[in-house]
Amino acid sequence: MNVVIMGSGRIGGTLANRLSAEGHNVAIVDTNPASFEKYLAAEYAGQTILGDGIDEDVLREAGIERADAFIATAGGDNHNLMAAQMAKVWFGVQRVVARCNDGVRAEVYGDLGLAIISPSRIAAAALWDTLMDDSRHQRDVAASITKLLRD
Repeated sequence: MNVVIMGSGRIGGTLANRLSAEGHNVAIVDTNPASFEKYLAAEYAGQTILGDGIDEDVLREAGIERADAFIATAGGDNHNLMAAQMAKVWFGVQRVVARCNDGVRAEVYGDLGLAIISPSRIAAAALWDTLMDDSRHQRDVAASITKLLRD
């Protein structure tokens, strides 16, 4: 699969490393060159593109026109939502997923047809489940999600 990821922080870098290790063709875009060194493994075999993921030329350089999937994982919701819409509408990418911390906007953009992952909503749901259910399983799920969000 050809995958373009915008945002080489903890989440984007981790995802890029995993996809690359599984043999997928990955291009990751970020405005900060230090993030590539910090979050991409030495074994990462994909492409790194320095630039803004809402710049059409940068997306083309990353291979958006032949991408099977686009994932927006940058820290800012506005950037993620704009990039995801560009990938889906302008470039016709079939699988588009955006990270959106704001739960209200996540719901609105989800209703518009974008696949949205909201770390704050996921964490809140896990915390709620753990609070309301003392079972060991729920505590383990919450601990795993908290570790993923922290790492």
